[in-house]
Amino acid sequence: MTGFARSQGHDDVCTWTWELKSVNNRGFDVRVRLPQGSDALEPMVRKAAAGRIHRGNLAASLVTRRAVGAGTVRINRALLGEMLSIAGDLADQGTLDPPRMDGLLALPGMLETVEEDEATIATRHAAMAESFNDALALLVADRCGEGARLGAMLVTHLDEIEAHTSDAASCAAAQPKALQLRLAGQITEMLGATPAVSEDRLAQEAALLASKADVREEIDRLRAHVAAARALLAEEVAIGRRLDFLCQELNREANTLCSKSSDIALTRVGLALKAAVEQLREQVQNVE
Repeated sequence: MTGFARSQGHDDVCTWTWELKSVNNRGFDVRVRLPQGSDALEPMVRKAAAGRIHRGNLAASLVTRRAVGAGTVRINRALLGEMLSIAGDLADQGTLDPPRMDGLLALPGMLETVEEDEATIATRHAAMAESFNDALALLVADRCGEGARLGAMLVTHLDEIEAHTSDAASCAAAQPKALQLRLAGQITEMLGATPAVSEDRLAQEAALLASKADVREEIDRLRAHVAAARALLAEEVAIGRRLDFLCQELNREANTLCSKSSDIALTRVGLALKAAVEQLREQVQNVE
């Protein structure tokens, strides 16, 4: 299922924004994009996502921005004091013009990188993880809303499959008469064959034709699969893969029904049934 969510957070040094996007996929895959220095968050992202989402492609990205005035460098004031003292002495001797600040700051070692301590970084990462979980909860809620709408569509498709199955059962009831006519023609052809066909052979052929044309088992299994699909829709867990399997079974029974049909009306119903199953299968690909 598709979904989108965003959450933000901040501390004294920087602000951050999480963006989560999910699209349909038969399996589950997570792509994580983090800024430099935040790689330690990736295991948390993957574990939390896998605990809430079971199907689809999830893209998680984190964007950070340092707050105004929260510099990452500082002036080496001890070195600056020494250089100003030396420059003052030389200026008094008339050998050097008063120094410019931009020239002093360009001296090696004058600017020092401020390294944050591990405790500060750990605290920030914990806050970022909390923001991610907020975004993940919003994404799951968004996907659940889509799932509710999708569930209504699946019920409609199941109703259609069930109706076609009932039509197939009605057509199958008329199939024995069509089978009798077909068998009578084949028997007439066999009786005129040379050498003549024995009565035992005729009985075997009649039994074989009757067995091949019987679609009651297929109709019973179609009804059972529809009932199983309805039961799955009532469960509040990930059901996408199991529904996908049921669609394969429904399609298998519809194919068998069509292949056994000796009646035009039943064949038409079987084709309509196959189309309805395919529509259901397409929507099931979106179900977690």
